[in-house]
Amino acid sequence: MNDLIAKAAVDRRIAEIITPVIEDMGFEVVRVRLMTGKESTLQIMVQRPDGTIEVDQCAQISTAISAVLDVEDPIVDVYTLEVSSPGIDRPLTRLKDFDQWKGFEAKIETEELIDGRRRFKGELAGIDGDEVLIDIDEGTIGLKFAWLSDAKLVLTDDLIRDVLRGRKDAGQIDETQFDEIETIIDGEENT
Repeated sequence: MNDLIAKAAVDRRIAEIITPVIEDMGFEVVRVRLMTGKESTLQIMVQRPDGTIEVDQCAQISTAISAVLDVEDPIVDVYTLEVSSPGIDRPLTRLKDFDQWKGFEAKIETEELIDGRRRFKGELAGIDGDEVLIDIDEGTIGLKFAWLSDAKLVLTDDLIRDVLRGRKDAGQIDETQFDEIETIIDGEENT
């Protein structure tokens, strides 16, 4: 389990408990975060291998992992369980994510300074071995996956359009819905 999926020790412990259940159901764990404060929330992001998930599937996963978490009891305090999709401007937590979303804009942060900086924003250029490639103003650079502390896609019109096109192609939205949304996106570009 890498640190981008589950950063804190408690997140990694929870991921160890729930990942086999989620994978047995045919899904992948994208991110696990226990967010504490006034009220604690356990956020689990999941998806099918093709990157999709339905609301009723999130509910099924929630029911399945609730039972396991009740038995293992890794969280001391009361918490709310939230199972969701990664969303359009999703976190990038696995090496394969950087290849899958090649061509889209992303923000990447590293643990240590790399050439005087920790934050990089640019177009993903895929992967090369264990390096994430990103096109920035200075050119294409490679960042070792192990160096990353955070990464996510930037919400752009192209990203929205591509995700919706994938949903249309998968039959999750119809042509009319896609056309209406595309008109809204195009209208925003012209204002």
